[in-house]
Amino acid sequence: MLEQYSRMALIFGEEAIELLGKKHVAIFGAGGVGGYVIEALSRSGIGTFTIVDDDRVCLSNLNRQILATRNTVGKLKVDVAEERIKSINPDAIVHKKKVFYLPETASEFDFTQYDYVIDCIDTVTGKLKLIEEAISCNTLVISSMGTGNKVDPTKLKVCDIYETENDPLARVMRRELRKRNVKSLKVVTSTEPAIKPIEDEDSCRNNCICPPETKNICTIRKQVPGSTAFVPSVAGLIIASEVVKDLTGFTAKGRTK
Repeated sequence: MLEQYSRMALIFGEEAIELLGKKHVAIFGAGGVGGYVIEALSRSGIGTFTIVDDDRVCLSNLNRQILATRNTVGKLKVDVAEERIKSINPDAIVHKKKVFYLPETASEFDFTQYDYVIDCIDTVTGKLKLIEEAISCNTLVISSMGTGNKVDPTKLKVCDIYETENDPLARVMRRELRKRNVKSLKVVTSTEPAIKPIEDEDSCRNNCICPPETKNICTIRKQVPGSTAFVPSVAGLIIASEVVKDLTGFTAKGRTK
């Protein structure tokens, strides 16, 4: 066992640490939520990562994304994620997919190779396809619902998609998943009512400051949600904890494997 995981081994056991080192997780989206998932799983000893994102770090990401610093602005998020993972665990294997996951790009992925799929993207069509693919391959999957326009991280919870409330994204997902006969999906959601963003002519909605190479610039979006440092980050850490517990069989009552 690597000494850097000794404190975690005191809770999960050495066998669990060894097991996590053999697991391959895929994180779709390396932004506000996904970045913290990557951070926590790197520090938890996951051995192999596939990071999926085609975006670059933007100045407006600095307030909430752990991969965003003044030194990383303009860099591809997958490249920054790889560097971050390797700085924590040099032995980790990192596969980078510089692509925006949508039904049109789904054929580039083989979900049978992943032990866990983590959905941190915000495009409904992409989320639905990702979830369908994971379920069809019997691969564990967890999905992040909306964290934008929220300020209270204590309102975040883990539940089934059909138990969500006060989450506009989850509302759409529930409707579409029913159509696809998806019976259950583990999600992290917030029960806090969404706050309406302040209309500001100087916001990035009208004056995008994304790097020139960025494809999904703010000015072509229907709405740019407000976001904080403390809701997406906590959602990401909650997701990471669920992944670790699911992969090791750990419950609140203790170790089960």
